[in-house]
Amino acid sequence: MLLDIIHVSVQSDFVLFLDFENGERRAFNMKAYLDQKPWARLKSGNVFQGAFIENGTVAWPGNIDIDPETLYERSVLIGATRNL
Repeated sequence: MLLDIIHVSVQSDFVLFLDFENGERRAFNMKAYLDQKPWARLKSGNVFQGAFIENGTVAWPGNIDIDPETLYERSVLIGATRNL
């Protein structure tokens, strides 16, 4: 199931709060990815804090993004953003 992300909020310690189009709010921890290319660049300076939504997924400056299916499947439900 492919769900678009409609909002991202950067948290401390490389965690993203994600609002999906189905109304779910989920938390995704990027730490496990930060030693892999291309995500290793997110550790530099404030690059991680520059997260934005592009084409239904999370992206960063420098042409870095992550698959929305990965974000959904490996995140933890933390609530709903709206009633369905």
